[in-house]
Amino acid sequence: MADPDRTPPAPAGPSGPAQEVDPIPWLEELPPKKIVAELDRYIVGQGAAKKAVAIAVRNRWRRAQAPEDIRDEILPNNIIMIGPTGVGKTEIARRLSRLAGAPFLKVEASKFTEVGYVGRDVESMIRELVDASINMVRTEREDELFPVAEQRAEERLLDLLLPPVDPPPAPAAPPPTGTDAARPLFVVSSKGDVTPKNAPATPENEERRRRTREKLRQQLKEGTLEERDVEIEVQQQNYPGLDLMQPPQGMEGTDVNITEMLQDMLPKRKKRRVVHLHEARRVLIDEELKKLVDMDDVVNEALDRVENHGVIFIDEIDKIAGERNTSGPDVSREGVQRDLLPIVEGSTVQTRYGYVRTDHILFIAAGAFHVSKPSDLIPELQGRFPVRVELTPLTEADFIRIMTEPENALTKQYAALCAVEGATLEFTTDGVAEIARIAARVNERMENIGARRLHTVLTTLLEEVLFELPDYPIKKIVFDAKAVRAALEKIVDDEDLRRYIL
Repeated sequence: MADPDRTPPAPAGPSGPAQEVDPIPWLEELPPKKIVAELDRYIVGQGAAKKAVAIAVRNRWRRAQAPEDIRDEILPNNIIMIGPTGVGKTEIARRLSRLAGAPFLKVEASKFTEVGYVGRDVESMIRELVDASINMVRTEREDELFPVAEQRAEERLLDLLLPPVDPPPAPAAPPPTGTDAARPLFVVSSKGDVTPKNAPATPENEERRRRTREKLRQQLKEGTLEERDVEIEVQQQNYPGLDLMQPPQGMEGTDVNITEMLQDMLPKRKKRRVVHLHEARRVLIDEELKKLVDMDDVVNEALDRVENHGVIFIDEIDKIAGERNTSGPDVSREGVQRDLLPIVEGSTVQTRYGYVRTDHILFIAAGAFHVSKPSDLIPELQGRFPVRVELTPLTEADFIRIMTEPENALTKQYAALCAVEGATLEFTTDGVAEIARIAARVNERMENIGARRLHTVLTTLLEEVLFELPDYPIKKIVFDAKAVRAALEKIVDDEDLRRYIL
């Protein structure tokens, strides 16, 4: 499998062209310590979970380098992350999806039902992973071919602004006489207006037309024609009413898609639209990219990535764990576990793009397990998740780190929102500590929702400021411990208010 080019485009500086930037490696190609370091930029603590995930992800790369005769025998070490809500389980998955460079899908186990019942079956997660892989590979191919598509779109725009001259008549035909003999010549003014002018098709006129076309090309590059109206032919996306059609009863969640089948069978309809030139450029570039990208190659590459590099994060797996041997069928618990078992063990799933083997897809499951416990899962499924990691509850000190260390800390997010209105928002050290103390105190007195409590506390704290911000008299807002206590003390001390607001 060819590694994709993940080099980000470098912006051109004022003093010269863009500088060369080293390509960003796949997450699998990073050593485990660097994978943990990448996760540390956004997630506080939970070193054991980060370590387990880093090892599992790195093992994908190690397997690819192993001898071919044993490569198929090396199975992924699937992981179950156990911990209360709000400690970072889902956040680890979100950051992995942005760093992986490989097909990644996050699903909720509680959304699935047993095959034969109305709802989503577990095989749909493989189909969704294939769709995500197709989009990823196609985007990479489009990025590679974008300069060529842009150049072709520019030539088509020039043809719209300056239509080509009809070819000269055959030599055997008698030359026409009178005014009808003149062929249209288009001349562009300094403002970009193109006007037809009858003139004989002489070499001088052809040269003048070429200069006009180059002048229009220069104006396109300078952006002086962006608001000009042009007429283009576009293909209609779908037929009215087809989107309302539903699959037959009992076939929901399968690959049978009535709308797509009918769209492929019906003729493509086109219509002419008058749009601004910048909109026409976007439409034409999209059309050229569709012509340039080889979808057969995209599908083959995408299926290979799914089978060898795919990662599926199954959240809320504790919601399908429960006491066994209960009376009656349980289509949303043990039934889902039975359907999930062959997918995790390794089976072949049919998708619209072909068959996909799930033997080497990495599965990471997560759940709070407040009511149930991992041993409540059926034994066969437990055996397919050999690595179990417990995430620890967050403390007051962790809350302080969460509000200061990560690159996307909540305090930095609110400061950026206030900066849009021309205001400066600052949190002093003792102010951050007071917010952390209040959040930890509320978690102790009520349900412990982890770091999500910081969202409710900060939202309540800044509610008045954000409401009055456009007309706020002071454009520098500072929250220290005293200001935080003054804003939240009444709510924290009142049990009824605390229960419903925080």
